[in-house]
Amino acid sequence: MSEPGSFFITGTGTDVGKTWLTCALLRHWRAQGLAPRAFKPVLSGFNPAEAAASDAGQLLAALGRSIDATAWDDIAPWRFSAPLSPDMAAAREGRRIDFDALVGFTRRIASAVSMDTDSHNFLTVIEGVGGVMVPLDEQHTVRDWIAASGLPCILVAGSYLGSLSHTLTALESLRKVGAGVAAIVVNESPESSVSLADTIATLHHHVGGVNLVTISRAAPQIGVTELAFLLG
Repeated sequence: MSEPGSFFITGTGTDVGKTWLTCALLRHWRAQGLAPRAFKPVLSGFNPAEAAASDAGQLLAALGRSIDATAWDDIAPWRFSAPLSPDMAAAREGRRIDFDALVGFTRRIASAVSMDTDSHNFLTVIEGVGGVMVPLDEQHTVRDWIAASGLPCILVAGSYLGSLSHTLTALESLRKVGAGVAAIVVNESPESSVSLADTIATLHHHVGGVNLVTISRAAPQIGVTELAFLLG
């Protein structure tokens, strides 16, 4: 069951702009007088000496929160130093991700939204790690995390050559486990040989009515505003 005002941001792969989009949404909502929350529960490649530059550090900055030990434990409880898939990064440290605990954590922070008198003033965004099919342990991927959490997701993609296949494969993968996709956000890839307009035009034929939002490098805030409106 999806909680009002809670969303999961995932991607077709790494470095497609999940953190950028999450931060842009947070700043947009705060400018509207809202009080959003954001979490990056699983974080690999974390270096405490460069914490502010990490994905979680960027989320804290977008939220206007201080960066301290309490904030890290709150926003990114599963942190690993190796810049690898979460299962590999955890194994490097003799650890593993407890999938049930991860899902329970996600559900708890999402359910807090419905306790607020105005859920739209208490928007919550959970940012995933890597792409849809990144392994979390021996049996589960990010896709399983999304499905078990019951949250609608925002699928972030690029416009590079090959992104059409990656995007449609990710969408089909999510649909296979009943994960709801609220929108696909196509983030314009730098120096791509494929235009953003052509990418969107082709995707329209294959996504079955899923909302498509474009983030152009010339005017990125237009896409952010459109997405924020779609999310209510």
